[in-house]
Amino acid sequence: MSPTLVRHQLPNTGTGHADGSAAPVGTRARDWAEIQERMLVPLYEAAYDRLGVGPGTRLLGLGCGSGLALLLAAARGAQVSGVDADECRLELARERLTPDGMPEVTRLVSGGLADAAPKDAAFTVITAFHPVGCGGAEEVTGALASAAALAERGSAVVLGGWGPVERCAAAGVLRVAERLAARTAGFGAGWRPAGRDDLEELADRAGLRPDGSGRVACPFGYADMASAVRGMLSTGLFDAALEVAGPRQVEKELAEALHPYQRADGTVWMANVFRYLIARTR
Repeated sequence: MSPTLVRHQLPNTGTGHADGSAAPVGTRARDWAEIQERMLVPLYEAAYDRLGVGPGTRLLGLGCGSGLALLLAAARGAQVSGVDADECRLELARERLTPDGMPEVTRLVSGGLADAAPKDAAFTVITAFHPVGCGGAEEVTGALASAAALAERGSAVVLGGWGPVERCAAAGVLRVAERLAARTAGFGAGWRPAGRDDLEELADRAGLRPDGSGRVACPFGYADMASAVRGMLSTGLFDAALEVAGPRQVEKELAEALHPYQRADGTVWMANVFRYLIARTR
């Protein structure tokens, strides 16, 4: 079955990097796809292994980004659909899922979640891997509830989030975004430390039933400091800080925060633990 990619207004996981001026949107999306997104592969694979994702799975990725998680599911034989607010990331997802770029093979249309639904059957797995605790909670809750209505009863819904602060080296780096963005009220999606029950509370608000959880090591590794800065900025968690403090200041403070994690060979390495919750539709 052909994968379906749909533009949908979920919280923008965003991307951004700075070289003294704001980077073009397409460049920021490619930084995410080429540098940062692969850091979450252990999370994707752990969830897919636990659920036995494969032939017969009809999977919907909420906030699918540039499509790496969908590609991994499709490689297991799953029928995949994805929704995201970022047009540039969806274009990259199309490149990954249909290398020849033929629009008749992969549809990219404007519309709601219903446009992503399989025509012959309901979804059996829904994923929301973008870490909870990064803003946009109300929108995520609404999207999950809407997606659950398109799934079979008892279908699995995977929610991803940061692990305990003491087990996430990146937490100290992300506090740069928190501190700089805090200079203004009402900023958009950002970062905050994970709460112990964040995922369970989100599942409850969306009308889902928790059914197990797990933790996964997701180290962030970069070839050099420049790649580390670009990768971290591409998460979108620094977007509010960029608006408040400006690109030069954010990039400077981010590099300083990353310095303790730079090794003698120039590579940057941060050990992190992510958490996932398996919930069920009612």
